[in-house]
Amino acid sequence: MRSYLDFEKPVAELEAKADELRVVQAGGDEVQVEEEIGRLEAKAAQTLKELYEDLTPWQKTQVARHPLRPHCLDYVSELITDFVPFSGDRKFADDEAIVGGFGRFDGESVCVIGHEKGSTTEARLKHNFGMARPEGYRKAVRLMEMADRFGIPVLCLVDTAGAYPGIDAEERGQAEAIARSTEACLNLGVPNVSVILGEGGSGGAIAIATANRVLMLEHAIYSVISPEGAASILWHDSTKAQDAATNMKITAQDLVRFGIIDEIVTEPVGGAHRDPKAAMQAVAAAIRDGFGALKGLDRDAVRQMRRQKFLAIGRNLA
Repeated sequence: MRSYLDFEKPVAELEAKADELRVVQAGGDEVQVEEEIGRLEAKAAQTLKELYEDLTPWQKTQVARHPLRPHCLDYVSELITDFVPFSGDRKFADDEAIVGGFGRFDGESVCVIGHEKGSTTEARLKHNFGMARPEGYRKAVRLMEMADRFGIPVLCLVDTAGAYPGIDAEERGQAEAIARSTEACLNLGVPNVSVILGEGGSGGAIAIATANRVLMLEHAIYSVISPEGAASILWHDSTKAQDAATNMKITAQDLVRFGIIDEIVTEPVGGAHRDPKAAMQAVAAAIRDGFGALKGLDRDAVRQMRRQKFLAIGRNLA
């Protein structure tokens, strides 16, 4: 199933024409259309390549939110073997916006924690569109502490518009839960690697993204607030989200330059949703390199490296 974004209209028109000619060809029409189909496909591919070479921050935001983009559980299914999910925070409930458990990556034990947005209407409602409540972050803390106790590296897959902003979440200590999860990331004596898969929104993202190595997909975004939220605050006009996206410097290309993230993971032409398997394999290679660079470090060295990484962000941006 194809799903086109607004700026992909030229590609959509070319691929639609190619599809029409395929119908003619399948119907046994004597008209020779194979050559024309090839020409249209080549032109569509070139147009797509040119579009994605020069995306604006707002267009990248749209790509990061694409409904067909692979989510946390897709990566777990593809990259993690023998995965055993854990449920609940042992205090209030189980929050399915954050999924987590233990499995094997490249045959080695790993703790996996991530935001799950869901790929169908039913799944999106079940996972609350990836917006976690306090119990989700307390579940993350529980898993991190367990991984630390048994010397198991932690992999976090970030994809959320932000923590759930509901009154019930605030009543149960949303800010405190996010702070405790961030603290748990910083205190880990085992290596941790985080990957921004799509959206990295506000404290809801940084609660599990505070890692030794922070990776980010090429067309993902990472910001303190959504472009719409920033526009509403700055200009009292959410329609200025495009301006906010440009001025906030939320793209991977901006953030690697500022030292906020460590590495950009290249996506297939047209975004991760056009070739999910290739995107997931690229992420796997980056995760492998990330953990490989941290292998052999003792607990104090791992903590010190992480501490210096985040202190350097403030020093470099001051």
